[in-house]
Amino acid sequence: MPVEFISAINVNPSNELNRLGQTAVDPAFFRRYVRELEAAEFDYTLVPYASSYHDPFAIANAIVARSERISPIVALRPNIMYPTVAAKALATLDQFGGGRVAVHFIAGGSDHEQAREGDHLTKEQRYERTAEYIDVLRKVWTSTEPFDHEGTYYQFRDFVSAIRPTRGTIPVSVGGSSDQAYEVGGSRADIFGLWGEPLADTRAQMDRVAAEAAKAGRSDVPRTWVTFRPIIAATEELAWEKAHRTLAVLQDGVSGASGWRGLTLGGSAPANVGSQRLLEIASRQDVHDRALWTPTAAATGAAGASTALVGTPETVAAAILDYVDVGADLISIRGYDNLNDLVDYGRHVLPLVRQELAHREATGRRGTLQDDHLGALATPTHEGALA
Repeated sequence: MPVEFISAINVNPSNELNRLGQTAVDPAFFRRYVRELEAAEFDYTLVPYASSYHDPFAIANAIVARSERISPIVALRPNIMYPTVAAKALATLDQFGGGRVAVHFIAGGSDHEQAREGDHLTKEQRYERTAEYIDVLRKVWTSTEPFDHEGTYYQFRDFVSAIRPTRGTIPVSVGGSSDQAYEVGGSRADIFGLWGEPLADTRAQMDRVAAEAAKAGRSDVPRTWVTFRPIIAATEELAWEKAHRTLAVLQDGVSGASGWRGLTLGGSAPANVGSQRLLEIASRQDVHDRALWTPTAAATGAAGASTALVGTPETVAAAILDYVDVGADLISIRGYDNLNDLVDYGRHVLPLVRQELAHREATGRRGTLQDDHLGALATPTHEGALA
């Protein structure tokens, strides 16, 4: 399959830089955001989940209703919805979208955050439950006769759904960096999600997932999804100036009264292995490989995907291609100044990556982002671009 691109949805203008603190849906902003995702030709957009956030199914339905291309990835915690209900909800959404939906499972990286909605299982139990949940979903999507289920976490009798996904199934994504995440994702996922780590660390995680897939008897491996927060500008100097301005705002936001870190992790110390890994990587050095910048992770306690790619569009596109070259199938990029960054990615980064990939496909060899036909695409085409 070709390399695909993921963003993340926003329902109002609030972000980590302006810290407006808005919680209500802004319908006009939301419509514009979806239009820009379509214009940039993103393939997917993540609809996140947290205990205090909006309902992801409602947002995903609104995305499908206002778009023709973009596929929402619905983030789902197994504790919030019974699997038979989720199977029908996802299949219904998929029918409205003509096959445009995926689901991303969050086993839960914080005991505190899980307890906010009544989930008191251990981390190991949460991953066991996720595995059972995925098995139930797939059976609901494919079974045409009523069936019983007697599992550790779910039991039901004589269930059958009349609602089928458009293409017979729905892509299932699992993420994480723990042994349990590798096991569940390797054995069951169509897609495995990773946060942006150095190339060697990323490849090592991919190998772990592949080993678990082989152990489970699979003849294939999950596609790999890697997430970054690019910071781009017209020159390298301007990009790094912008990166340090962004870092200063993030540091102030965490230390000040308007800090947002606790909303994601349920506390100031990261409990999940993914965040711990990012903090360890940040402690090694600031810049890794071509353009991976880690102080943003250190500043925020690695509260979610938080490592940046910094540079000109050519540099960032080349860095993205480095991850493609080590095996990434899906590239997730979202900014700190969400809407403006989305516009710039669509105009100045994605075209470079896509043209290079097309060049490789046509010629059977790798090109270089310094070639004239690629460099021309990074020239700003609108006033104030890449500010």
